[in-house]
Amino acid sequence: MPSQSLFEFKIFLYLVIVFSAVLHEYFHGWTAYYLGDTTAKDARRLTLNPLKHMDPLGTFLIPLALLFYFGGFIGWAKPVPYNPNNLRDQKFGSTKVAFAGPAANFFIALLFGLILRFIPLEGLFYVTLTWVVYINIFLGLFNLIPIPPLDGSKLIMDLFPRSFFIQIMGNSIFGMILAFFMAITFLPYIAGLAYFLITGQFFLGLVF
Repeated sequence: MPSQSLFEFKIFLYLVIVFSAVLHEYFHGWTAYYLGDTTAKDARRLTLNPLKHMDPLGTFLIPLALLFYFGGFIGWAKPVPYNPNNLRDQKFGSTKVAFAGPAANFFIALLFGLILRFIPLEGLFYVTLTWVVYINIFLGLFNLIPIPPLDGSKLIMDLFPRSFFIQIMGNSIFGMILAFFMAITFLPYIAGLAYFLITGQFFLGLVF
């Protein structure tokens, strides 16, 4: 791939990551608001404006460094605040809020993945949709890793509040190191399988 085209392609991937992460956080806030908590709205975070959700590390430094220097990707937006005490559903409300972010990513992946499955596409539009689908699958799965501060840990804590594993991971930087290790080693294979189940095609990607 020519250097100019490669640069533009990486910028495109970066934008997909950013907007996917923004939608992820927006639906955390929207679900909390739907369940009665106005914290995100009061903080002006119940918006799709990317500037309101930017995290210096997760939205800028790490995704850009990975894309341009290591040929990989991961990223996240600034967590949307919410107060679980304000939720009407005190039993499962926080679980719903935690799952809403990954669910948004999976919904995007499913929506565009079914287009790939049933509509013959080629060229730039095809490549664009393949990466939109794959990135959203990957981000959804990454956030379900049961290690703080990822959403998966909140789901586990709601279901198993005395989980010793979560308490240990939450008290050490080792937890995030383990999460990144899993993202690099295992998640690409799981995301590839999910991509195939949705689209009926193997994810070939592009070498970049």
